Amino acid sequence: MSAPQRPTAILLMAMGGPDCLENVEPFLLDVRGGRPTPPELVAEIRERYRATGGKSPAVGITQSMARTLERRLNESGADRYRVYVGLRHWHPFIKETYAELLKADPDHVIGMCMAPQQSSLSTGAYRKKVEEARAAFQSAVPVSYVGSWHTHPGLIAAIVERIKQALLKFPADVRASVPVLFTAHSLPERIVAMKDPYPEEVKGTVEAVRALLGQQPTTFAYQSQGRSSEPWLGPTVESKLDALGLEGHRHVLVAPIGFICDHVETLFDIDIELKQRAAAQGMQLERMAMLNDQPALVETLLDIVAAHESSLCLQS
Repeated sequence: MSAPQRPTAILLMAMGGPDCLENVEPFLLDVRGGRPTPPELVAEIRERYRATGGKSPAVGITQSMARTLERRLNESGADRYRVYVGLRHWHPFIKETYAELLKADPDHVIGMCMAPQQSSLSTGAYRKKVEEARAAFQSAVPVSYVGSWHTHPGLIAAIVERIKQALLKFPADVRASVPVLFTAHSLPERIVAMKDPYPEEVKGTVEAVRALLGQQPTTFAYQSQGRSSEPWLGPTVESKLDALGLEGHRHVLVAPIGFICDHVETLFDIDIELKQRAAAQGMQLERMAMLNDQPALVETLLDIVAAHESSLCLQS
């Protein structure tokens, strides 16, 4: 009787977020690398989470997606995949999850960041956390990482479909002229000098989506700049929205192509703060639905995992 096949562990990694209002301050402490957060900023961020449900929904969404992905991967009956979720700044931390996945004695670990566009400051930091965990546990299990998937056909098609659905929220006679405002999370401007791939990958996603939208007018801005004194990538979404208003637009659709699931940057920064700014200018602002744990994203991840494993076979 042959020994059972060792599983392949797939580690889905995301930033994470507080699971209750009481944990907003310790979450921010981790985000800031142990530097205390000014009390007024803690209070402000806590109110943002209070206004959007009292916690980050991203953790639950990612865990739901992991369960569905594992089920789909094992549909052939082989039962050789285990899918885990590890977070960079909150529980379950990547190190905690790595300790858990080692209990399954995997033959290989595939790390995948839940962000389509790569950056040394974001996705690169997740990989660093994995390597720190490997060192801490003296693990000899091979690890490989999924690279950028910012123009994957499944991702692009899903975004385009959500944009088309969101345009139905506007009066029929204006839909064709409603500008689509693409957004991605801003990062410090110093990444440009570092030759970081992030700005070009964001641009690549925008261009791939734009190519399938036909004549729909589009524009782009960065959102959710950090609270530091250094310059951040722009233009800001606020300045772009104001410019659209000055051009006479009274409708705008925001498409956050830099995110795949809902969190405070979509639920508060766009749905509350930016929508209020638009309303003050007499503009109707809507947002496309995020991919979250929907089948379109799961199918995309399935294809990405298959392609990654194929490339590993070719390399071996």
